[in-house]
This record gives sequence, structure tokens and C-alpha cells, in this order.
Amino acid sequence: MKRTFKVTVLLAIVLSLALIALACGNGTAEDTTTTTQTTEETTEETTEETTKPDETSEETTQPEDDFEPADIRIGALRGPTGMGLVHLMASQDAGTTANNYQFALASAPDEIVASLTSGQIDIAAVPTNLAAVLYQRTNQRVKLLAVNTLGVLYILENGDLVQSIADLEGQTLESTGQGAVPEYALNYILAENGLTDSVEIIFRSEHAELATLAVAGQADLVMLPEPFVTSVLNQNSDFRIALNLTQEWQAVEAAQGRSSELAMGALVVHSDFAEQHPQALARFLEEFEASAEAANADPSLTGALVEQYGIMPSAQVAASAVPNANIVAIYGSDMQTMLAPFYEVLFSANPQSVGGVLPDNDFYYIP
Repeated sequence: MKRTFKVTVLLAIVLSLALIALACGNGTAEDTTTTTQTTEETTEETTEETTKPDETSEETTQPEDDFEPADIRIGALRGPTGMGLVHLMASQDAGTTANNYQFALASAPDEIVASLTSGQIDIAAVPTNLAAVLYQRTNQRVKLLAVNTLGVLYILENGDLVQSIADLEGQTLESTGQGAVPEYALNYILAENGLTDSVEIIFRSEHAELATLAVAGQADLVMLPEPFVTSVLNQNSDFRIALNLTQEWQAVEAAQGRSSELAMGALVVHSDFAEQHPQALARFLEEFEASAEAANADPSLTGALVEQYGIMPSAQVAASAVPNANIVAIYGSDMQTMLAPFYEVLFSANPQSVGGVLPDNDFYYIP
């Protein structure tokens, strides 16, 4: 029985070897080639798939953009037009800004103009009408970058007779800003309300002078800008805000189907800087907008920073003035829509107030 088992096993082995040999002999070149190509293709696909994560990894390690920080020199006037910058100043001191900012403060627009036209500063906070004048004076090398302050003009009354613009009829109003935006804005609002010849206006040369007269009870109906509005209200409790000229302007414009604003302050940029540093300028606008929002969100901190950086001498007055200072950050096409009708009003009142010519589309920096 053992012999039979051995023979059976031997036969099975021989048969297996024969089958293997037959299978190898019947394989064709085409089968071999196909197998080789399939193997190569699979290898290539595997290689490509293997390299894809590396490519993805390289892409994710690249920066979002090619932003390069710039040194930006900013000039600002002391007062409301500079208040929106104080949180940016604090961020610069804290080392958290995208760009490197240097700030220079001035007490008069002429100082800012000289620094901007001579190339000592790149961006400046100036009155909106001065921005248009600079555009013409510099052969269109200074452009409007953003609106940073809306109307800061208010009519204060020692009493309660004036509840609407119509109540100014027959009144004597003392004001400042003759030959400038305050006069032109007031005249425009009065004219549109049919009050051109119905209000007597006495102009004083200085804001401080008129504020002093009001506090002393020597003037009962006055038009002043912030922060003098807050100063009068703090020192003479008999006064109240009777009319907000920003709201009165909006009402007149809405009646004509327009959406312009009584914009008092703006940021301008020198064209050379804008052309050389578009990304840095875009990042500045983002950081300025954040600064303006922070100024409105926390008046107490803003007041402290305003005093710290020399924008205004009193933190308390500055903090109280923030709600009425209309600090904004408006740029791009919205800025142009807002300001074009405003400049038309100024041009109609006095062409020289905007440089003798209405600013064209190139005046507005819209990247």
C-alpha cells in the first residue's frame, strides 16, 4: 500500500510540472507586452499620485500673496480729521501693523500741503475741498483715497425754539467758516429750504471765539464744528444741539434723489506712492478702516489716545465728541458716489473752493 501511495504522489508531481511548462510555452509576446505596459502605467500613475501631495504641500506653504510691507508717512491735522487714526497709531507702537507707519501732526492745512507736495509724506488727512484743490494744484498727482469724516457741523441753541430747519426763519445765527465749506453747506441747505433771505448770519473768525461767546451767554444761536460743540455743551448746560447739519444735508439730497453726504474730511495719497505700492496701500485702507471702527466702538479709549498722540488736548472732551465726530472709512466707488454731488455744490458756490474745476474720475483712487 505504501508503494501505491508513492507512485500516486510521483505521478501528481510530474503532471503539475507538465502543466506549468505548457502554460509557460503558450504565453505570447503580446500578453507579455500588455502586462509590461500595464505595470509601467500603474507605476507612472502611482508616481504621479505620490508626487501630488508634495505639490499640494508646496502650494499650501506659499504665502497668500506677494505682499511687501512699506514705510508709509502720514500727515494729519489736529482735530476731528485726525481722530480716526489714533488706533492705527497705537497699533504701530504695539508693532502689530502690516506696514510701518510714521505720523506727522500739523495745526494748519498749509503745513500738510507743503509736506505732501514736497514728497515728505505719502498720505494726508485734509478737508475734502482741499483734496480737490490739491488735485489741480499738483497736476493731478494727488488723489482722493478715502472719506474719513462726515459732517461735524451743528447748530446749538440756548433755548428750545429751533426744532426744525424751518424754525430758523427770522433768526440771527452766528457761525464760523466764512468762505469755506461751513458757509457753502449752510447756504445750500437754507436755499433748498427756501430760507436764503430769511436768516441773518453773523460770521466770527475763530471757532474758539464763538464758543467763548456762547459759553458766556453772549450768543444764543450758533453753528460750530466738533469738538467745540462738546466744549460749549460741557460748559453751559443751557445749550443743546438744535440741528445736525449732516442730517439736514441728507434730507435735502434725498429729496433730489441723490445719496451724497456732507463730507468734511478725507485722506489723499500721492500718485507716485499709489503706483509703486498698491498692495501696501490696500493693506493701509484695511487697517485704517479697523482704526475708524475702533474709534467709534470705544469713545473712552479713543479719547485717551487722542490726548496721548496730541490730536486734542483733552481726553474727556475728545471722548464726548466721538459720537458727533462722524468718523468713517469710505473708499472705492462708494466714495465717488458720495462726493461727486458734494463737489458740485461747492463748485456752484465758489469754483475756487475745489480748485477752479470740478474733479474728474481720475481724482478718485479706485484700484
